[in-house]
Amino acid sequence: MNKVKTLTREFYNRDSVIVAKELLGKILVHEIDGQKIAAKIVETEAYMGIEDKAAHSYGGRRTPRVEVMYGGPGFSYVFLIYGMYYCFNIVTREAGTPQAVLIRAVEPMEGVDAMAQNRFKKAYNQLSKSQIKGLTNGPGKLCRALLIDKSLNGEDLCGSKLYVEEGQEDKGTIVSSKRVGIDYAEEAKDYLWRFYIKDNNYVSIK
Repeated sequence: MNKVKTLTREFYNRDSVIVAKELLGKILVHEIDGQKIAAKIVETEAYMGIEDKAAHSYGGRRTPRVEVMYGGPGFSYVFLIYGMYYCFNIVTREAGTPQAVLIRAVEPMEGVDAMAQNRFKKAYNQLSKSQIKGLTNGPGKLCRALLIDKSLNGEDLCGSKLYVEEGQEDKGTIVSSKRVGIDYAEEAKDYLWRFYIKDNNYVSIK
């Protein structure tokens, strides 16, 4: 059944800015030992590759870390920041064009108790209001809640383990803004390539 609703390779094989907008409202799923953890994507950032000074592949940089971005579309790019937080990205465009979309925040949908345990070692109904809001409202937080780590780097998102499903058609108003935490990127820091669903409680920074 999942295959019918899972996003196709063709969906991902487009410019990151287009894919970043269209991923909003879609459902990110991680199936672990027969359990499904699912969350609606509510915030993304586009990284446009070789000409984007904020991208890991800027200028054609090609290291073992970024190699997955040079492969085909629809694969995961997971990297570590500050030595402690994972960030989950979706590779876009055809092989040789190293673009990706960072998933910045998601809204819990299914498997919320598992997410609460993964993040806080508590049942969901034991969380405080601030813990509920802070469950998945940032790239590192959502990775911890959905158990996404370096072992999933290069995972085929058109498979049955980690994938994205179609969501509801009406995703609400989409806001475009500057990307977060890339002050080093000169003029690229001002590009409005961060997209989020207006008024969603799980957006990291309004």
